[in-house]
Amino acid sequence: METKSFTASGRKVTVYPCAAPNKPVIYFNTFKDEGEDVHNLLKETDREKFTLVTVNITEWDHDMSPWAIPPVFKGGDPFTGGADGYLEILINEIIPRVEEALQSISWRGLAGYSLAGLFAVYAVYRTDIFSRIGSISGSLWFPGFREFADTNEMKIKPDKMYFSLGDKESRTANPYLKTVRENTEAIEKFFREKGVNTVFKLNPGNHYNDPAGRTVDGILNMIDG
Repeated sequence: METKSFTASGRKVTVYPCAAPNKPVIYFNTFKDEGEDVHNLLKETDREKFTLVTVNITEWDHDMSPWAIPPVFKGGDPFTGGADGYLEILINEIIPRVEEALQSISWRGLAGYSLAGLFAVYAVYRTDIFSRIGSISGSLWFPGFREFADTNEMKIKPDKMYFSLGDKESRTANPYLKTVRENTEAIEKFFREKGVNTVFKLNPGNHYNDPAGRTVDGILNMIDG
């Protein structure tokens, strides 16, 4: 089946469909348009047994942040807390348009890198439509998120959740980013103790080492089992 693209509320959506029926669909929110790199790597694995859908997020610090916080980087932009609004677009506009063109699906997953990895975990608390989650080098340092995860009720207990992080990501003087490993390990443990099948992988390098390769590892782990 041919790759198809469309625009939904100003966001470019690209569908890399699987020809076989009743296969998983993985939704992957991307910064800029790195979804093509991820798709090309997935083709090389000869394990493309699912439909990949990439959404190009233009307002990254807005759409992927669960609530508003001031900048955490010197010279950075504030995070403006638009995750709930974007999730409505994803659920009500993007997913129906994607899946009406597919014969059938077996399950639906949500994956993301960096701030989109945070968004993927946040979605568990806002909707029950994603049964598997991939938080790849997720921004789980986000102020207040660890407490939010501990004290709020999930809308769904996912079948599987994949977490990963670079082993140098927490080696920083930034007071927020330095918590990322501690928070990621604590959140993974929280879900595991709730009975979720979880995986945590520590990759070599910092946040910017091989994001496409790490994403492919995460997605393939999501579809296994």
